[in-house]
Amino acid sequence: MANLSGWNGMRWLCGLALTACVFVAGCGQASAPTAATSSVAKPEEKPVYFKVDAATAGTVTGRIVYTGAAPVRKTVDMDEDPQCAKLHKNGKVYDDTIAVGKKGAVANAFVYIKKGLEGKKFEPPKEPVVMDQHGCWFEPRVLGMQAGQELKAVNSDPVTHNIHPKAKVNREWNQNQPEGAEAAVRKFSLPEVMIRVKCNIHAWMKAWVGVVDNPYFAVTGADGSFEMKNVPPGVYTIEAWQEELGTQEQEVTLAASGKAAAVFTFKGK
Repeated sequence: MANLSGWNGMRWLCGLALTACVFVAGCGQASAPTAATSSVAKPEEKPVYFKVDAATAGTVTGRIVYTGAAPVRKTVDMDEDPQCAKLHKNGKVYDDTIAVGKKGAVANAFVYIKKGLEGKKFEPPKEPVVMDQHGCWFEPRVLGMQAGQELKAVNSDPVTHNIHPKAKVNREWNQNQPEGAEAAVRKFSLPEVMIRVKCNIHAWMKAWVGVVDNPYFAVTGADGSFEMKNVPPGVYTIEAWQEELGTQEQEVTLAASGKAAAVFTFKGK
């Protein structure tokens, strides 16, 4: 037994107590769970998409009309690339910035539901939309798609093209496509109306892409008409866009299993 009397004894007892405290603290730290060991990886949550009730869904239709004298059609000069000019031996190519047909029908106008679907998230289509470069021309000139959907750009011509969507909200990109090149497949993750598409090689080649966060959009045909099906009942703001004439909005009320119509009239400048 150690001699605990006097100053040496007190010092020995204090040292023993300190050692015990360090041992206990050390054991406590070793047993305490760390953030790395206590946290459990959570599975990624799948988005909840809105499901339309087919029994109550309706249809929104309409037309885009141009009033006044129809714009004079201008020819497109492709002589700077003889290969492009050879693709149009049988006739002239006309600029279709404003395509006005019979009874003032406006083609290539983009129409979509702008307001009224807040709080509803729609699943992007799995099938891509296709933009072709054919006859040294973008086809179609105006294209609609849903955010998150794939855009597939192809080149059907025997010449090199370039596809350059000049996005402002989404990421801008730019890709050359020689003859026979693989399709360029990209996505726009955010809504953006509209994205101008150009070819850096052929200045006359222009197109537009409307990216929206819902499946309710349309591009008018030669008769100026549009149709959006399977729309849930509600009050909606419909916007019509035309690259030269600008935009217009109308509010429509769609009853359950009903039909609503909107006619947009653009006046010539």
